[in-house]
Amino acid sequence: MGVVIIGLLIAAKFLGGKEDTPKVSVETVQTRNIIERVSASGKIQPETEVNITAEVSGQIIALPVKEGDRVEKGDLLVQINPDLYEAALNRAQAAANSARSNLASARAQQAQADAQFFAARKSWERTQQLFQDRVISQADYDNAEANFRSAEATLTSATESIRSAEFAISSAEASVQEARDNLSRTTLLAPQSGTVTALVKEVGESVQGNGFTAGEVVMKVSDLSIMEVDVEVNESDIVRVGMHDAAEVEVDAYLDQTFAGVVTEIGNTALNAGLNGFAMDQVTNFSVKVRLLPESYAEMLADEVGANSPFRPGMSAKVDVLTREANSALSIPIQSVTTREKVDGEDESELGVFVLNEDGSVAWRLVETGIQDNRFIAVISGLEADETVITGPYQSVSRTLEDGDFVEIEEEPSTDKE
Repeated sequence: MGVVIIGLLIAAKFLGGKEDTPKVSVETVQTRNIIERVSASGKIQPETEVNITAEVSGQIIALPVKEGDRVEKGDLLVQINPDLYEAALNRAQAAANSARSNLASARAQQAQADAQFFAARKSWERTQQLFQDRVISQADYDNAEANFRSAEATLTSATESIRSAEFAISSAEASVQEARDNLSRTTLLAPQSGTVTALVKEVGESVQGNGFTAGEVVMKVSDLSIMEVDVEVNESDIVRVGMHDAAEVEVDAYLDQTFAGVVTEIGNTALNAGLNGFAMDQVTNFSVKVRLLPESYAEMLADEVGANSPFRPGMSAKVDVLTREANSALSIPIQSVTTREKVDGEDESELGVFVLNEDGSVAWRLVETGIQDNRFIAVISGLEADETVITGPYQSVSRTLEDGDFVEIEEEPSTDKE
């Protein structure tokens, strides 16, 4: 019985215990053009968009445009009922005329007071001489002095009345200008040429306006000839994005088409920043604006007479910002690069790849990498052209494969039909 058991153990060792050689996929180190990208999604919007707001309150009595209309700078957009503001202007003008009349009256009073002061001064001079000659009494002297001082005070009062009337005129003229400005604000003109992209109010509706704060939005006028995509870029990628970086834009409404763009604006503050600090429970993203270059979609406008852009505000788009480029760089598939713990290091790791030797074994090779795209990563040092690296499976490359292990190359399935 013991002999049988020993025989079974020996058979299990040589037959059942043999480990299979791992099968791996490989790829040759080649030179490629690597373009590093930062991808983000966002919405298309006009680069220049103006909100037409009411600066005064009232009822809309004329609205000669509709959504989608093309307007030129200075065109009439909205007319608010001007009756109240015309009446206010008339009252202000009447008050200004009254102030001017008061000024004329004050000047006449000053002239009269000046004449009285002249007479009182001459009388006072004679009285002083007569008093010195002991011709008049002390009572007559005191009465003449009182009359002189009263005439002097009356002249001073008349002069100040003129100044007061002049200030009243300045105030009245300011009221006239304010009333005239409010009346002009009842007519809203296009501040720029563009397209009416949103119409919020209709004829007959009332709008609230305030000259010191933003009033109600009546419509939006946008320049659709220059469009941009506002995307949100994660904080880990924003440091690689620079002004004037080229970009490739894919719009959901136009499948299989890629448009050219350029970065025109990079946000300096995260979008999750509020008045009371940063919201810690939100993802930290930054706003990046990418202008769509008109020459990249010029052919789409050839058949549309008068069209400014094939895009409409609010369309979804995906943007790839081309941050860096390396031409004719040695490169390998991203999945072939992994990290392993150092043999003599404590809690330290090193970056490398497994290189296939001629005898079918693999060798662990340290590498220094550069930029990468979606598939390949540039190798700065550690590899030579035409060497073969292990690209998969992931479990083998990242965990199980060891330096010196023998492997078997997995053949790719044939696509030829018998």
